Amino acid sequence: MRIDTFSGPIHLPGDPGYDGGRWTWNQAVDQRPAIVAEALGAEDVRAALLAARDRGLPLTVQATGHGTLVPSDGGLLLKTTRMAGVEVDPVRRVAVVEPGALWEDVVSAAAAHGLAPLAGAPSVGVTGYTLGGGAGWLSRLYGLAADNVVSAEVVTADGRILEAGEEHHPDLFWALRGGSGNFGVVTRLEFRLFPVARMVAGMTMHAFERAGETLAAFRDWEQPDTVNAAVFVIRMPDGARMLGVRVVAVGEPESVLAPLLSVAGEPLSGSYAELPFEQAVRVLAPAHGPMPLGNGFEYVRDLPDDLIAALLDSPVGGIEIRRWGGAMAAPGGPAGHRDMPFSVMAGEPIEVPHATGGAFLNFLTDTSRTADAFTPAGYARLRELKKAWDPQGVLRPSHLIETE
Repeated sequence: MRIDTFSGPIHLPGDPGYDGGRWTWNQAVDQRPAIVAEALGAEDVRAALLAARDRGLPLTVQATGHGTLVPSDGGLLLKTTRMAGVEVDPVRRVAVVEPGALWEDVVSAAAAHGLAPLAGAPSVGVTGYTLGGGAGWLSRLYGLAADNVVSAEVVTADGRILEAGEEHHPDLFWALRGGSGNFGVVTRLEFRLFPVARMVAGMTMHAFERAGETLAAFRDWEQPDTVNAAVFVIRMPDGARMLGVRVVAVGEPESVLAPLLSVAGEPLSGSYAELPFEQAVRVLAPAHGPMPLGNGFEYVRDLPDDLIAALLDSPVGGIEIRRWGGAMAAPGGPAGHRDMPFSVMAGEPIEVPHATGGAFLNFLTDTSRTADAFTPAGYARLRELKKAWDPQGVLRPSHLIETE
């Protein structure tokens, strides 16, 4: 199968590069696309999109595959991995990145100027993360990554290359910032960077017996917006359970963590230290290889004692309770449920008492629940914009906005 004017590598089933091209970080997905096309620039993206439309093929975009939840079987898989440029403007405090860039690329480039992005894990792709909302360790202070996008270059389903921003195509710009890849293929993102001169970060492990008291203290803690914290319980290979605390505190002394750590007790391992952001993100999200994904995620409005007890009695091997709020609660793009104070996330689906039914797109692996990541009004608006910008339904991200 040819794609007119496409300059990057193309792989068909049986070609030497096909298996490598169809590979995805989420090992729960074993996709078999009809064609894998590796774009080198926006014109390649345009050529692939028009070819998919004209041949009636669904088009899926992938950089790393962390967010790949639905296989691109029989479709056109457009890889953006080779489009990985990163530029930092330290005067304007913005970064301009191509869709194949990883967070580790942006973090390093920004750190040279004393700046930091609203990054996810270092090995995660910037664009997919941002289009899904992007809740990171600086988000209680500065908001979601999607809300800090300044502009986006987008190839639309009809083959136009547009600049979307507050003044140009504002509806498209709104939809992109949290509505995933339903409305066009983003070929360049410009987003804000922030000065992070000093931060305390780290992770400690504690005796499981302190978990109930620690979660109650976490619930009652008047946590400043400068602090982003999560408490988790995990089951070790030998079956024993442990309590973990993971914290970032920007511009605060380590003593700000005392209300939580004093209840958790003496650490069995781990520590907190004053670290540059570039090092902190590696401590908070240590690198690990590809794995199958099947998370459970729920928002809750509070952490009452019966919920804490249910979570600690759960047979699920790993459960994280995270505090939201702060700047993430400010109005912005389509990401909904901004008033939620806590989330419960697990490595597998989990029953959560008092769950609201809402979700956050980046952490949602159940694609039947895509609409749960938005308010009813927000999802209705996204459906109308999907019809307007992709009337033939060519663009098929894992979290598809249904129009019928």
